[in-house]
Amino acid sequence: MTTTSTPPVPFDTSIAAIVVKLRHSVIHHGGLGAIRSLGRLGIPVYAVHEGRLAPPAASRYLSGGFVWEPGGDPEQLFQGLASFVERLGSPVVLVPTDDAAAVFIAEHAAGLADRFLFPRPPAGLPRTVASKRELYRLCTRLGVPCPKAVVPTSRAEVEAFLEGAVFPVVVKGAEPWLLPVGAGVRSTTIARTPDDLLDLFVRVEGNQATGLLFQEYIPPDAGEDWFFHGYCDDASDCLVGFTGRKLRSYPAHAGPTSLGSWEPNEELARQAQALFRAVSYRGIMDLDYRLDRRDGRYKLLDFNPRVGAQFRLFEDDLGIDVVRAMHLDLTGRAVPAGRARPGRRFVVENQDPLASLAYRRRGELTVGEWGRSLAGVREAAWFAPDDLRPLLMVGARAVLRRALSRLRRRSPGAAGPVTPRYVPGRRARRGATAAAPPVARAAGDR
Repeated sequence: MTTTSTPPVPFDTSIAAIVVKLRHSVIHHGGLGAIRSLGRLGIPVYAVHEGRLAPPAASRYLSGGFVWEPGGDPEQLFQGLASFVERLGSPVVLVPTDDAAAVFIAEHAAGLADRFLFPRPPAGLPRTVASKRELYRLCTRLGVPCPKAVVPTSRAEVEAFLEGAVFPVVVKGAEPWLLPVGAGVRSTTIARTPDDLLDLFVRVEGNQATGLLFQEYIPPDAGEDWFFHGYCDDASDCLVGFTGRKLRSYPAHAGPTSLGSWEPNEELARQAQALFRAVSYRGIMDLDYRLDRRDGRYKLLDFNPRVGAQFRLFEDDLGIDVVRAMHLDLTGRAVPAGRARPGRRFVVENQDPLASLAYRRRGELTVGEWGRSLAGVREAAWFAPDDLRPLLMVGARAVLRRALSRLRRRSPGAAGPVTPRYVPGRRARRGATAAAPPVARAAGDR
């Protein structure tokens, strides 16, 4: 298992970063990856989280956290962040790790630009691509391959769809960042019967902010899951771009990556980069594709306008990942072109064992295949030999899950305040705020 390479390029360690999310997600390894990636370079990193019990809050590389109740007014959060940045005396790079944060930043760019550094895509574009409904319409208009889909707006339309539906059906929140918390609806679910599909529709029927999208199901024996992670500059040029395969997901075949592998795919990279130019995209992105072997096309499933949870799979031989590329670009530095490291693998260690059991029950994974699949793992979601506490916190939360759930139900405001409250991180408490040398040596994994 490795930690990171040290890029042989100068980073401006006087420019801090804030990792931002607006949805409730205590166990969030994408945010932790960003904290570690920049923190290891000596860049001060701050993060929005639910409290000290959130695993990313335990990272040795976190300079400070903003405890905030997800679901509160984002404007209050950003007002608090702006006041903090003003005291720092220099602008701060914003790193969104969920769609809600990416959408808010893009749509409030004018008011944030004097305190923060962030890419500037067309204001409405992140909302368009993050919406499953609008992404489907965009793909249809541009001729981008995607699975067939319908977006019902009433129970009558759902019942009409059922008359000719072929099951299973993939059901997604049309605007997943607006799905009501506690409704029991995942961002992606596979409905195997008409009753399953109707039940999901009823759960969100009263929520006017979002709806459901019914998408064509491409069976596992006819498809392969791929993803693209990258960063585009202001000219929509992709300064770094990586392709990989989703080998396992949790839940099986319907969830985020639990085991991923870096696999070069020039055809997919060209397809993704053509889309970025067509829509003038700027910033970090995480795209999910499914290769449909029935027609040989890579079909776009999701376009996430923010950091992908497994982005740390991709670190080239110069130590550059998408978050580091963004920091370099936004601080006026060149992004070096490193060499790919195909075969490098990433595992989410608290989810992949459960995913593996599900694949085994389906007859899709043997014990021997499982062992061999982990041979190339070079990065984990939680474990890092230089930063162990987040993993220990994940384990503690798993043991105390029921108690924490009861505490949250009894104390609705216990997760955090409506206005952000600053809490120093381990890095600040150790007094380790001095930056690392601005020019680091070239190195491989260590």
